[in-house]
Amino acid sequence: MKKKQYLWVGAGILVAAGAAAYLAGCRTIPKGVTAITGFQKERYLGKWYEIARFDFRFEKNMSRVTAEYSTNSDGTIRVKNSGYDHKKYKQKQSIGKAKFVKDEDIAMLKVSFFGPFYAGYNVIAIDDNYQYALVCGKNRDYLWLLSREKTMPDSIKNKYLDIAKNAGFDTSELIWTQQQ
Repeated sequence: MKKKQYLWVGAGILVAAGAAAYLAGCRTIPKGVTAITGFQKERYLGKWYEIARFDFRFEKNMSRVTAEYSTNSDGTIRVKNSGYDHKKYKQKQSIGKAKFVKDEDIAMLKVSFFGPFYAGYNVIAIDDNYQYALVCGKNRDYLWLLSREKTMPDSIKNKYLDIAKNAGFDTSELIWTQQQ
């Protein structure tokens, strides 16, 4: 009898842990930060150069980092990230997919490079011509400045840094990506 009781308790703990993990995974944007509305997916597709980022293990020691977005046949967005690992002297790339969390005109997405596991990808600033973007993850540990060119004008860079600071990001932690 005790064995069955332990099984039920164990199953209950697993269900509760799974529910907690699911609910924690539902948040794709930091509290107090807003994804842009009026987003136009087709204009966002194409190649972007990473101007700056918060460092994290998947981009450690990377330069010449780019992201290319295109449409998959199922309507999701194909994500191809690539860069040069200057410590290992080799080009690296990752292929993933992104989906909109809500409507396609809200720039709040979730992206996966590892099967069923998704992370937040939120465009929180973009210029009218879709040449420069400020993107964050699900929390304040992820931030990117992106440009269609290998550089970003100081006026745009400063504007996006102000937006990020006002949203609670520590921009002093940004790593400025070498694109040459």
